[in-house]
Amino acid sequence: MILMSVNSGCQLTIMEKHKIAVIDCGTNTFHLLIASLDGDGKYQLVHRERRPVMIGKGGINQQFISESGQMRALKALEHFQEIIHRHGTTHVVATATSAFRNANNGKALAERIFKETGITIDIISGSQEAEYIYEGVRAALPLQGTSMIMDIGGGSVEFIICNTTDILWKESFEIGAQRLLDHFEIADPISEKNIQELLQYFESKLKHLDIAVKKYQPATLIGASGTFDTLSDIYVIHHNLAVSPNASELPLSYDSFVYSLDEMTMKNREERLEIPGMAEMRVDMIVVACWLIKYVLEICSIRNIRVSAFALKEGVLKSFTQQLIANQ
Repeated sequence: MILMSVNSGCQLTIMEKHKIAVIDCGTNTFHLLIASLDGDGKYQLVHRERRPVMIGKGGINQQFISESGQMRALKALEHFQEIIHRHGTTHVVATATSAFRNANNGKALAERIFKETGITIDIISGSQEAEYIYEGVRAALPLQGTSMIMDIGGGSVEFIICNTTDILWKESFEIGAQRLLDHFEIADPISEKNIQELLQYFESKLKHLDIAVKKYQPATLIGASGTFDTLSDIYVIHHNLAVSPNASELPLSYDSFVYSLDEMTMKNREERLEIPGMAEMRVDMIVVACWLIKYVLEICSIRNIRVSAFALKEGVLKSFTQQLIANQ
C-alpha cells in the first residue's frame, strides 16, 4: 500500500487524532472517504463523496485512457485535494483499479496525477482489489455460512467466496460493465440476441468461477457497490422503506432483483431514467450488469441476496488504520 502523509514533518502518536483520506479511482467513479481515527484505534467517517469520471469510456478495450478521460480524472482529484486540505487530513491513501492497471498509459497517468495534484496513486492488482473488498464487506455486515461477494466495476468484476473468518477463493475478471458495453453493440432496449451473446460470453469467461462455486457451494450472494447500490435504492423507494444514511447493509430481495431486471430489459434508456431510484451515471451499464448478476445467481442456485454499503475504499481504510496502529 502506497500512502501519502500530508503532514510528513509531524510525528503523531495514536493518542492524537489522525484524519485519513481514502481515494478509490475506479473505472467509472472516483470515491473520496475521510475518517477520523481516535486514540482507541476506532474511526468515524466525516466525509464521503463520489464523482462520475468514466475514465474507461472510449478506450478501455483498446487498453488506453483517453485524453478527455484523463482530464476528468484530474479535475475530480483536484476537487478531492481541496476537500482533503479543508479537513486537515494527515494521511492520504489512493488506489486505482482495472482501467489504470490494464491501460498502456495507466502508469503515465498516475505520474501526471502526482505532478499536478501531489496525490500518489497505487495501482493495485485484481487480487489485492478482491482482498480489500472482502475487508470492506466484513466491516459492514456479519457474514453467515459460506457467501460469495460480487463487486461489479466498470473495468473488472471481483468474486470472493468466503466464510465468517476467511477467504476461501477469490478472482478478478476483466468483464466490467463498461468493457461489456464497449465489446457488444447493445440495442436499446436490449435485444434477445444481445442477452444470448452476453450469457455465452459469461460462460466462456467465468469457468474458474463455476469450478469454485461447485467446490464451495455459497448460499448467499453479497453485492458490493455500484449496481447493487442502485438496485437497493430502487427497492427502497418502491417499497417505501426508511434506510439510515449511515446503514452498512442495504435492503434488496431476490424477487425485487428479478422484477427490476425484467423492467430494465423491456425499457429503453429514457424509460429507465424514469425508474425511481435510478442513478443517471449507471443507466447505460445497469442492464448488462444485471444480466451478469442473473447469470451468477443461476449458476450458484442462490436466492438469498444481501447488499453491503462498504466495499474497496472501506477495506483500504480498515487495512491502513491497522497498519498505522501497528507502526506506532
